[in-house]
Amino acid sequence: MGNFNMCKPLASPFHFRATLMGIVCAAVVGSPWAALADEHARPVTYEAALWPTPTTWRVTSETWKLPGAETMGMVGANLLFDVSDKVRLGVGTYGAVRGDRGGFITLGLAGEVRQRLSSSWLGHAGLFVGAGGGRGGVELAGGGLMVRSDVGLTYETAGYGNVGFGLSHVTFPSGVIRSAQPYVLYEYTFHSLLGQRGIALSSLGQSAATGLPSRAQEFSLVTRSYRIPASVVRDDGQTQPDSMQLLGVEWLSYLNDRWFVKIESDGAVGGDSAGYMQILAGAGYRLPLTGTMALKVHAAAGPAGGGNVDTGGGLLFDAGVAWQQKLTRRTALELAVGEVRAPSRSFKARSLALKLNYQFGLPATAGAAPVAWPALAGLDAVPLRVRAVSQTYFKDSANWRNGDRNRSVSNLGVQLDYFVSPHWFLSGQGLAAYAGKAGAYMTGQIGVGTQWPVAERWFVEGEALVGAAGGGGLTMGDGLVSQVNAGVGYRLSKSLSLMATAGRISALRGDMRAKVLGVSLGYEFTGLADR
Repeated sequence: MGNFNMCKPLASPFHFRATLMGIVCAAVVGSPWAALADEHARPVTYEAALWPTPTTWRVTSETWKLPGAETMGMVGANLLFDVSDKVRLGVGTYGAVRGDRGGFITLGLAGEVRQRLSSSWLGHAGLFVGAGGGRGGVELAGGGLMVRSDVGLTYETAGYGNVGFGLSHVTFPSGVIRSAQPYVLYEYTFHSLLGQRGIALSSLGQSAATGLPSRAQEFSLVTRSYRIPASVVRDDGQTQPDSMQLLGVEWLSYLNDRWFVKIESDGAVGGDSAGYMQILAGAGYRLPLTGTMALKVHAAAGPAGGGNVDTGGGLLFDAGVAWQQKLTRRTALELAVGEVRAPSRSFKARSLALKLNYQFGLPATAGAAPVAWPALAGLDAVPLRVRAVSQTYFKDSANWRNGDRNRSVSNLGVQLDYFVSPHWFLSGQGLAAYAGKAGAYMTGQIGVGTQWPVAERWFVEGEALVGAAGGGGLTMGDGLVSQVNAGVGYRLSKSLSLMATAGRISALRGDMRAKVLGVSLGYEFTGLADR
């Protein structure tokens, strides 16, 4: 065990990065169970300050080579957290924006190691393991499993983010895609205040003020309707239905009191376009009219397609204006109108959306400097959990998929839970098929759950979710689905847990019914937000 002790991190506030790094080190040079047991047993040592966690938004652009001399331009987006000076872990997605495969989208888990080469240059090597597909998904992606590796160089600019380039290799082991290509990247690094599970800020007092500046945020549940002109056709040349309904979520982060950046993800739940998905990122401006009303304008772009919707290469532009009415201190209702357009094909639509906003503030740190405890007065501890999830669907109705009806479908994805109380949480998940000849199947769902301890380390859970799903030959009807799960979990440490689940997923307007068995690895931590 001598080598393991060399990897054991020094005690830091809340042990947030130390816990993650201990797990990584144990996996490399020792027993992971020893690291987890050590983290569970070791007393927590609180220091005089909280160290912010470096966090990175990264965007990449590359072109994959497909069989038959076809190419597909891909944009990738990753959210990465530093677990040490040299290791980052996070989540990512890749989507088609050029070529003829609009709707080819994957999601999964990402990690990388870095080495500083000079004061401005860093070398890095990364790995992404995910799932998904799109137009021609089964033929190209097989079951949907995707593995991407890369090496590259990054140049740190002075306050304008980082730029870089490198070489990547992408393979779908059960499909036909094997491609090596150069890529370029842009990344923006900031610092997040994150802590260990179970921290309490009550000892700092109940002052409404905080020693830190705050950046306004909005999280929204979105229901959207597209009105589609008669000139729009499907990707097979048939007439596109004149409407489509979507469900999704949106996140806005304000740069100041007027300007914001945003990201939104929606999936079809009506209009005979099950499997259509869009992931749009952009910016906008909010103009207050009164103390409770405001106008917002925005423009965004990103990958979109699936469900036989003719988005061509996949790039979709979106622009619109919204009226926002505040309901309570934290909530608002928003009515938005706009237009979307795929520049490389016929798809376009007028958009009408209704959004329920939840407004809050995240503390803005001054770089990597530690934050003294008194500066955290006036903040709330927000209990969160992120889960790496694998779920397998088993036939529960005769016509649950168009072919291979006795074959199960396995899915990989990520689930995020927000505990509103010790026993209740709000949940959101995104999953995509990686096995079962269902490449291109994807689902995004939101819902509620409950958790109850039954022993020192054992607990039980239940959850109910609703959302959008489609693709991969599963008979989802219009795309609206519901899912219930029950599970038994075991705490490997204070923050890390393993859970097995059983449940059922159903298309509310389709033939798909499936039993679901799943397993997840969860990491619980604490965020900080304005009180």
